[in-house]
Amino acid sequence: MNQNDDKAKQKKIESLAAQVMQLARDSIMMHLRFLDTAMAQLVPKPGKVSDCMACDGRYLYYDPVFVLRRYQEEPGSVARMYLHVLLHCIFYHGFQYDKVEAEYWDMAADMAVENTILEIRFPDITLRQDEERERKLHWMKVDAGGLTAEKIYRYFKRNGMGPLERRELTALFYHDNHMFWRGQEEMSITPEQWKKISERVRTDIRTFSQDNNQSESLEKNLAEAVRERYDYSELLRRFTVMGEDIRVNEDEFDYIYYTYGLSVYGNLPLVEPLEYKEEHKVKEFAIALDTSASCRGEIVRGFLRKTYSILKGTENFFHKINVHIIQCDNEVRQDTKITCDADFDRFLQSGKLHGFGATDFRPVFTYLEELQQAGEFENLKGLIYFTDGYGIYPETMPDYDVIFAFSEDDDNRMPPPAWAVSVTLYDDMLEEDAEQ
Repeated sequence: MNQNDDKAKQKKIESLAAQVMQLARDSIMMHLRFLDTAMAQLVPKPGKVSDCMACDGRYLYYDPVFVLRRYQEEPGSVARMYLHVLLHCIFYHGFQYDKVEAEYWDMAADMAVENTILEIRFPDITLRQDEERERKLHWMKVDAGGLTAEKIYRYFKRNGMGPLERRELTALFYHDNHMFWRGQEEMSITPEQWKKISERVRTDIRTFSQDNNQSESLEKNLAEAVRERYDYSELLRRFTVMGEDIRVNEDEFDYIYYTYGLSVYGNLPLVEPLEYKEEHKVKEFAIALDTSASCRGEIVRGFLRKTYSILKGTENFFHKINVHIIQCDNEVRQDTKITCDADFDRFLQSGKLHGFGATDFRPVFTYLEELQQAGEFENLKGLIYFTDGYGIYPETMPDYDVIFAFSEDDDNRMPPPAWAVSVTLYDDMLEEDAEQ
């Protein structure tokens, strides 16, 4: 076979593969019209991969030979892979790679997507091993408490994944290569763009979907994708204030004149170092601990260690601080005042939790107002309230920032007031901190 024949054969393979990809695209659009906005953003493109599909957020790369082989073996498999990749995009899976352990996240994302596809029950993409996939996902839901990628990932983080289990799950749930997820610079569309698309899909589901039960998993994964994500460390910066810290100001001190004076005049420097520097640091704030029956003691301590590990560095804390750790269920049970690192260490080591009744958030806000009126705080910057979220929120916005930190996601609890920021600190993260 000469070179021209090779080129003609390759061109024919690419043409046939393109037709198969178009058939897959049309099939998805016919059954799942609410995905039209997302589908329009994903452009099929041959090349860059071998024996797989892969997506960089803008292009769906595929191996033409691989596509034709899979279509011949199982016609619905190409549309299945196409939809699998599309759901990764609208679920935001490729944009969280820098914050997770890749091995666990890859598997969790694949399982979450496949669960959604199986729940939709799209007949043209049913595959031979789907019954086995459903059995595995059933038990994963029991163990993980849900089938979003985040819940499955936290399960793997807690329990690990042995070599045999990894091979078994890969054989069932692997449909695409996540090679472009590893470097965010390789993603050719921004997270913000896909987030807007996900929000549009979430709205369109209510318009196009006739059976809400079919879209339950889809909506839960979309809710996870579009929710606001906050960096807890960044949030704590809200509690910083400008003040003078007694230490050498390196930015305004010239060592040349200082050392020259010492060398020429003995103990007489020409320039003395400034002994203070104005910086943003943490000085006054409050931590409220929900000690109702549903908040476990080890999780509460894990939260404190997490918060303390962020704040205890000299770059964050003033040497003298005024922090109140307030324990409350339906009333304030105890207030521990922290003025230095030693006080915080002492509380972590020997402090006891009090309460374990019902939950009412309002007494803490009333108590802090009383402390302010009594002159206990010069400039209270904020309150961090660690809770399960099942309580009565205050109606009035205070004159300081408020963060409600939850131990886990829960669709059934009431959202906090609009003037407060909420952040989820998952159990596994808190427990890891508690072990350190």
